Amino acid sequence: MNQIGDWLAERIPVSGVQLHELTNEPVPRHLKRWWFCLGGTPAYLFVVQIFTGILLAFYYQPAPETAYESVRYITEQAAFGWFLRGLHKWGATLMIAAVILHQMRVYFTAAYRRPRELNWVIGMCLLLATLLTGFTGYSLVFEQLSYWGATVAANISDAVPLVGNTAKQLLLAGDAYNARTLSRFYVLHAAVLPATIILLVGVHIALIRLHGVSELPEADADDEQPRHFNFFPDHLLTELSIGLVLMILLSALATILPATMGPRADALTTPEVIKPEWFFYVSFRWLKLFSLTFAVLSTGFILAAMFLWPWIDWALRRLTGWEDISVYIGIVATFLLVGLTVWEAIVAH
Repeated sequence: MNQIGDWLAERIPVSGVQLHELTNEPVPRHLKRWWFCLGGTPAYLFVVQIFTGILLAFYYQPAPETAYESVRYITEQAAFGWFLRGLHKWGATLMIAAVILHQMRVYFTAAYRRPRELNWVIGMCLLLATLLTGFTGYSLVFEQLSYWGATVAANISDAVPLVGNTAKQLLLAGDAYNARTLSRFYVLHAAVLPATIILLVGVHIALIRLHGVSELPEADADDEQPRHFNFFPDHLLTELSIGLVLMILLSALATILPATMGPRADALTTPEVIKPEWFFYVSFRWLKLFSLTFAVLSTGFILAAMFLWPWIDWALRRLTGWEDISVYIGIVATFLLVGLTVWEAIVAH
């Protein structure tokens, strides 16, 4: 064993002390609460998505003639295919929810302020990449929802000034849904967007390590308990425990509420009710309330404001002298988002 250890030490010149210092960054005490360290939850779910996605890719055939039947084969005939598809579906749902909640936590704790402005921008890019991954994912089933959802999304893209038509052609691989569209979605979903997320997560974690985790003022800051605890093994064991709970939850959801098959896509039959997945309910309801041009322009304005919020927050605090003004703006925005989501969920069409 000593010879093996010496052989490894010569070729990998990293000592145990160096490895301990590299991984054992002190973690603020407030991260013992799960809702303050939500970043690890979507990361774990992303790994689940990669693993189940690779297994599903063995059977999936991304062409209009074969996509629907290949998904049906996975769901009804492949060994444990229904379970893997259920894990993939519910993993996507929980991952998107976790990313949204994580971004909200960062916002309401003002963890985007100097010097962490760029990491907020990275987080916003991760949120958009996650939403796009969810959109391209449900478009691959080639159900009515898949086909008409992609068609509606392309028409919305076409309404964006200057770049709209180009975006539509890039999305559909042409001016309208065609034989090449599905393979375009598959490449985006299985390669481009996951690679983008991995790159963004790497930069995100690097910036966190460089700046450290943002500290929160605590009412009991003067007590005798230490303000920090070790990443390894304390925080790592916490994350592993959360991963176990998530795996149990995913397994239960995939078993009790398995992924089902809707009607096959039909370009000649427009469904009476077209609804996207829940994470696009806000945008869909917004489009119904206003004209297409206004809805698209206002959505672009809101997204730009979200990306630039660290600097907008700085300007608002200087102008008003109100340190917590962003919190109250965020409360109003949250009620609006939840209200529009619930509204779209309960209406018939």
